[in-house]
Amino acid sequence: MTASNRAVQSAIIAANAAREKLGLDVVAFDVSDQLGIAELFLVIGAANERQAKAIADEVERQLTAIKEKPARVEGLREGRWVLLDYFDLIVHVQQIDERNYYDLERLWRDCPRIELPIEDLPLPIGA
Repeated sequence: MTASNRAVQSAIIAANAAREKLGLDVVAFDVSDQLGIAELFLVIGAANERQAKAIADEVERQLTAIKEKPARVEGLREGRWVLLDYFDLIVHVQQIDERNYYDLERLWRDCPRIELPIEDLPLPIGA
């Protein structure tokens, strides 16, 4: 089984939303063969709490614009690891320390990575 087009399209929108808020190292995994609760995981790095919240807010705003609303949002108050659950897509926004510690890439390394076209937005000076 592979992730649906709907899940992939949502992941592309979420990845681009994250990129607009300077999300780091955006990675998508097709977990449809391993999990019955989701098709894709999108993992996004954030430099700090404020950025993690801004990324999560922008992802939610852009997915809401296409009528995709999260079933639940966790961790937004703390901003260390924000989880947005869209059923077929689960978005993980993690501060760098959390991302390194939990290493979701290692945990899901048996799942295929999905290449997502991310718009080439200009980075701020010094980034």
